[in-house]
Amino acid sequence: MKINNFFAELKRRNVYKVAVAYAVVAWLTIQAASIFLPAFNAPQWAMQIVILILVVGFPIALAFSWAFEITPEGIVRESEVTADESITHHTGRKIVALTIVLAVVATGLLIFQFVRPRSTSPSAATISNKSIAVLPFDNLSGDPQNAYFSEGIQDEILTRLAKIAELKVISRTSTQRFKSAPNDLRQIAEQLGVANILEGSVQKANDQVRVNVQLINALTDAHLWADTYDRKLTDIFAVETEIAKTVADVLQAKLTGSEQRVIAARPTENTEAHQLYLKGRFFWNKRTGNDLKKSIDYFEQALAADPNYALGYAGVADAYVFLPGYTAGAPGDCYPKAKAAAKKALELDETLAEAHTTLALAIWYYDFDFKQANREFQRAIELNPNYATGHQQYGNNTLSALGRFDDAIAEGKRAVELDPLSLVINADLGMNYYYARHHDEAIEQLRKTLEMDPGYYYAHVDLGQVLAAKRAFDQAISEYQKARALNDDPFVLGLLGHAYAS
Repeated sequence: MKINNFFAELKRRNVYKVAVAYAVVAWLTIQAASIFLPAFNAPQWAMQIVILILVVGFPIALAFSWAFEITPEGIVRESEVTADESITHHTGRKIVALTIVLAVVATGLLIFQFVRPRSTSPSAATISNKSIAVLPFDNLSGDPQNAYFSEGIQDEILTRLAKIAELKVISRTSTQRFKSAPNDLRQIAEQLGVANILEGSVQKANDQVRVNVQLINALTDAHLWADTYDRKLTDIFAVETEIAKTVADVLQAKLTGSEQRVIAARPTENTEAHQLYLKGRFFWNKRTGNDLKKSIDYFEQALAADPNYALGYAGVADAYVFLPGYTAGAPGDCYPKAKAAAKKALELDETLAEAHTTLALAIWYYDFDFKQANREFQRAIELNPNYATGHQQYGNNTLSALGRFDDAIAEGKRAVELDPLSLVINADLGMNYYYARHHDEAIEQLRKTLEMDPGYYYAHVDLGQVLAAKRAFDQAISEYQKARALNDDPFVLGLLGHAYAS
C-alpha cells in the first residue's frame, strides 16, 4: 500500500477520530478516578493501575478501529465490508459528536476539581499509610509520682520512630493534647494528619516494668499489632527499640543501616541516670521558668551519675537556650552554657538532632554566626526528618534572615505538618509569610492559630504587627491591647505607641 493511500485509509477508517476520542475518554476517566477513588479510600496504586490500563488500551483501540467496522449488523471485519456497505462516514460523525460531549464533561470535572471547597485538615485519601502519632501512655503504677516515667517512655519511643525517614511521626507537642485510649481515634488521626495511632500504658514497680502497646489504623479501625513487655528496668531501652522496629515493620517502612543503629542505641547503662534524665525532661516539657530550672537540676544529677550521658548534656543545653525567654536569665550567661553543653553532647553522640538544633540557636542568638547556624540546622533535619522544631527554627530564623522566604515558608509548613497543634510553630509560619510580605496569608495563618487558643499572647502580637504593616492600625491596636491584657510586656507598649502615632 502506498503511503498516501495508507493515510487515506487511516482517515476513512476513523483511526484519527478514534485516537482523539480515546484521549478524551482517558482524560475523563482520570478526572473521575481522582475524585471517586479517594472517596472509597482506595490505595495509592489504584490510580497507577487505571493509568496503566488506559495506556495499554490505546494501541488496542487504534488496531481495533483499523481492523473492524461497526455496522447495523454489528462489528464486522473491515475486509468483509464492501465499499457500498461501509458507513464509516456516518460512524465518524458520531465519534466526533461523542468526543465533543465527553470533552465538555471532562472539562466540567476539571473545573470542579479546582473550585470545590478544600478541607483544611488532610483527607483520608491524602494521609500516608506510613504516618503515626504516639499518644500519651497511661501511668498504671498507682503512683502519680511515676507520671514522668510513662511520659518519658512515650517520648523515647516517639523519638526512635521519628528517626526513620520513611515514617511521618507527629511531634509530642501535638500528641500530648489527647489523653491515652481516647474514644474517637479517627477524628484525632485526621486532625493530626496520620493514618495510625500507637497507644499504650506503663506500669513501674521497683526494678520491674510492664509496657502494653497497640497499633491501630485509626482510619479503618483495624488493630494492626499489640504486645505486652514484662522486663527489668535495665532492659527498657531494648523494649523501646523492639517496639519501634515492630511498628516500622508493620507499616512497611524500610530502615537504613544507620537508622537501625540509631533506634537500637542505649544512651546510658546507668539506670539511675536514665531516671533522672526522664525527670528532667518531664519538667522541661512544662516550659515555665521554675520548671526549666528544675529540669537543669535533674539533668545535672543525671550527668553526675553518668558523666558520658550525651542526652543529659543535650537536656542542659535545651534548658539554658530557653531560659532567657521564660525568665530574667541573662542571655550572656545562658547562651554560652547552652552552646557548651550542646557541643559536649555532640562530642559524645553526633547523631543527636536536638543538640544540633540547640547549638544552632545558641550560635544564632549569641554569636550571630548565621552560616554555622545554618549548617547545624541542616544537620539536625538530616538526622531527624521528623523533628518539627528543627524545621521551624531553620525556617523562622536562618532562612528568613537570609532572604530565602519561599524556603522559609516551606520549612514552616513542614513543621506544622509534623506538629499541627503547636501554637508557636503555627504562629511562626504566619511570621514567615509576614517576612515574605505575604500579608494576607500571614493574617490567615495567625488567625487560625488564635482559633486554636484565643489566649495565645504571641499570636496577638504577631497579628498586630502584620495588620500595622498593612496600615490597618485600628485593628493592630485591638490586637496589641488583647496581648497586653494577657501579658504586661513593655515590648507591646512600644508597638502600641507606634500604632497610635501612625
